[in-house]
Amino acid sequence: MAPPLAPFTEADLALIREAVTEAEAGTAGEIVPYVVPASDAYASAVWKGGTFGALVGALIGWAIHHYGDLWGGALFFWMVVPAAAGAALGLLLVGAVPVLKRLLAGDELIDLRTRRRAALAFLDEEVFRTRDRTGILLFVSLFEHRVVVLGDSGINQKVEAEEWDALVRRAAEGIRAGRPGAALAEAVKACGQLLAERGVHIQPADVNELPDELRRGQT
Repeated sequence: MAPPLAPFTEADLALIREAVTEAEAGTAGEIVPYVVPASDAYASAVWKGGTFGALVGALIGWAIHHYGDLWGGALFFWMVVPAAAGAALGLLLVGAVPVLKRLLAGDELIDLRTRRRAALAFLDEEVFRTRDRTGILLFVSLFEHRVVVLGDSGINQKVEAEEWDALVRRAAEGIRAGRPGAALAEAVKACGQLLAERGVHIQPADVNELPDELRRGQT
């Protein structure tokens, strides 16, 4: 068995698996929970941090040189070294501080990358390979604190996209609060309840077509 994906513990994995089994006992939906560390590397955010750091470093170097009346030393030092140091510090900070990286990436890019990664996971995990097209991907991207729900055609006929919003919001809040395992398990249960309410009922010949375990992908 593969080791748990941080921050999911073995207890979290068992909780999620039990939630999927319980939810699918009352609905024809096949729920596939899936998690990735991040949906993108956000290289543009890293370079924004480096560029901003270079500008700040150059400004600080100029201020020290000008207001400190420090006219000695090579001009190269005052022009290049502060900017290079600032750029290096900016790159390090963006790489080390997730909040800063998310801020520089921006909500629009984060939303786009997360949805693209979710669509790729839907295909990779073959969520569409169910008899009645009732697969549902419950996608979690940890770095972005984002959750995406993608239903197959049999689900989308009965559940409007907007109806997943409350589930997604609560799950994202749980991830931000540092309880991703419990948040995902609760989202799975809420998914099962919504499907039952919308008439995605279990059929006599239904079988468990997709595994109940949490799937894990790469950035």
